[in-house]
Amino acid sequence: MKRLAAMIVFAAVLNAPAFAAPKTVTLSVSGMTCAACPITVKKALTKVEGVQSAEVSYEKKEASVTYDDAKTNVEALTKATEGAGYPSQVKQ
Repeated sequence: MKRLAAMIVFAAVLNAPAFAAPKTVTLSVSGMTCAACPITVKKALTKVEGVQSAEVSYEKKEASVTYDDAKTNVEALTKATEGAGYPSQVKQ
């Protein structure tokens, strides 16, 4: 019986999905020239699979993005903003 229980626990561990912790990155977004630009940037970011939330500030010229690092990465986020016409880079 103990052997069966051990095998079940072992199988559960092997089949458990890898849980990734959400990460947040702040991007410096250049090229935003009006109050409507953040809407376009936010729309581009939220279309990226794995993005959980995106807040874009025209005044600060930056975007704060929370994402699942198992599904996407910073490079995909910067490519999304660049594709929308707003190049970005990780804010230092």
